[in-house]
Amino acid sequence: MLSQRVLTAVLLVPVLVGIVLWAPGWLYAAVLLALTLGAQAELYAMFAQVGVVADRVTGLILGALVVLAFTLGGMTRPWLVPLALSLAVGGCLALGLRRPGGPGPDWAGTALTLLGVCYCAWLLGHAVWLRELPDGPALTLFALGVTWCGESGAYFVGRRFGARRLAPRISPGKTVEGAAAQVLVSALAAVASGWALAIPRGHALAMGVLLGVVGQVGDLAESSLKRSARTKDAGSLLPGHGGLLDRLDSLLFNLPALYYYVRVFLAHPGLSPP
Repeated sequence: MLSQRVLTAVLLVPVLVGIVLWAPGWLYAAVLLALTLGAQAELYAMFAQVGVVADRVTGLILGALVVLAFTLGGMTRPWLVPLALSLAVGGCLALGLRRPGGPGPDWAGTALTLLGVCYCAWLLGHAVWLRELPDGPALTLFALGVTWCGESGAYFVGRRFGARRLAPRISPGKTVEGAAAQVLVSALAAVASGWALAIPRGHALAMGVLLGVVGQVGDLAESSLKRSARTKDAGSLLPGHGGLLDRLDSLLFNLPALYYYVRVFLAHPGLSPP
């Protein structure tokens, strides 16, 4: 399993770094769109196995609409994202009225459809805004690197020294020792890479702790979803890692967290908000 994880990372990480640093905006958006729809499809398929059926096509179309709104919006069209999200919420609820489900509409399927849009498309769409900030490509790599360094620290420390279960009812394999290691390694990675980005040390440390904590919330949230769907992995696309959702779970929370931290605490007059 470890060898598969390492091989997958060695093959994919350079490609991802190249896309973040040098890809034109349309290609970057296309990659994010593919990741979003892939993660959404995994979520819907996962719950279909336990009898909760989403409006798959509707959810994927609305998810694509939200990601495209992040891409096409910005300072000149800031209303596109809330418009797309409003259409997604209203559209899911309206379509839910026609779903068969015994004596009334099947609101479980409707809720799952909307969850896919909000969980995958809305959260991952912030990767577009993060990259559009000044030094955005570097900040995006900062989020990826700190998140993955923290997860690796948690994995190895948890396997070697883990004794106390962090959330046994949600994810029995996660330990308090691994969680502490993730926060510590994330903070160290953030300070080290923040120096290269000229981020003040105090802010870099705060960002590292933030990503170390929030990323674990994202990980546990996905673990809870998988437990509800009675499955170990969301998919099998990435050998050693599971599916796209398994690989993106922490980033889905960390990308928005870093974006809003930068916007609130590191904004300056030259910072043009999307």
